[in-house]
Amino acid sequence: MCARTLDKAAVTVVGAGIIGLAVAARLADKHSPLYILEKNDSFGRETSSRGSETIHAGIYYPQGSLKATTCVDGNALLYELCQRHNLPVQRTGKLIVATNEAELAELDTLLQLGKANGARDLHMLTRRQVKEVEPNVEAAGAVFSPTSGVVDSFSLMRYFLARAAEGGATTAYSTRVVAVSKEVDGYVVGVEDGSGSFEFKTAALVNCAGLHAHEIAQAAGIDIDKAQYRVHYCKGEYFSVGNGKNRLVSRLVYPVPDPTSGGMGIHNVFDVEGRMLLGPNARYVDEIDYRVDESQRQTHLDSVKPFLPFIEAEDLEPDIAGIRPKLRGPGDGFRDFVIEHEEDRGLPGMVNLIGIESPGLTSAPAIARLVADMIKEAA
Repeated sequence: MCARTLDKAAVTVVGAGIIGLAVAARLADKHSPLYILEKNDSFGRETSSRGSETIHAGIYYPQGSLKATTCVDGNALLYELCQRHNLPVQRTGKLIVATNEAELAELDTLLQLGKANGARDLHMLTRRQVKEVEPNVEAAGAVFSPTSGVVDSFSLMRYFLARAAEGGATTAYSTRVVAVSKEVDGYVVGVEDGSGSFEFKTAALVNCAGLHAHEIAQAAGIDIDKAQYRVHYCKGEYFSVGNGKNRLVSRLVYPVPDPTSGGMGIHNVFDVEGRMLLGPNARYVDEIDYRVDESQRQTHLDSVKPFLPFIEAEDLEPDIAGIRPKLRGPGDGFRDFVIEHEEDRGLPGMVNLIGIESPGLTSAPAIARLVADMIKEAA
């Protein structure tokens, strides 16, 4: 629709990625009018459509963190949702492999952390057991996560969008938020579309702007450096695996993660049709650029060769790249999701979601539930 026809909203959701759409789907039938504003010409054009589409189990994150709790809850909610609505999903399972004896102790630490977080049915496999389930994988041992899998992110987003529309939500594409000002009864939101700029009012504002979420928070008057809301762009590139090599493994296979890398390590991923990719790497960048650097082919190959020895350089072709909106900068330690009702900053009714990277896809239904509770309390 044309955004210029917007009346005062009960809730405005900024961003039509997986998180914004999940939130809108959860809120729409209880808060009317509800608007979804998206600066691109369709939904899911950035981070949400440029990732691995993996359903995570909740293994890697500090106990009690939002990443841990929303991932574990979201894992169960996502499988239930996909089954109920016949959305493409596969419970492939995942191996986190140690390639030498020294990494086995790190595997045990991961196993205990995952169990403490509530990740379901995790267990350790010996070298022989790994060979029994994946004959072409080399490993000294592995943590097996049977509830990990893959989902068609486009179908999932399309479902959330339809659910939001059924609840009465209105979506305005090609509409960029450029200003936010607090008023007594809510917010005035300044936007730009193809025909110019204008303003409308909203009682509540939910910032799900992904790569640009810190900019929306700043527009609302938050000192993003003091609040530690500034997002860092971290690029992840994928190479497709050809020559029939996708048929040599049936599960996701991950290395033991390097805690300094900012990622989980380069690994194989599948889409729901069985196509296999390697990735992503993790490179901090200063601008959003989705081109795949072909010189990274060797880095990808070297990273997986110890546990996927059958892959050769000629099997790899550049595929997709995505940008993660990380709160954690280069050299920093763990940073959790920001899911914050900003009442203490004098912004009641504004909820900021910032730094929603992996496991954001898995966490989306659980995050939407958290936001719904915050909006209900603010009403």
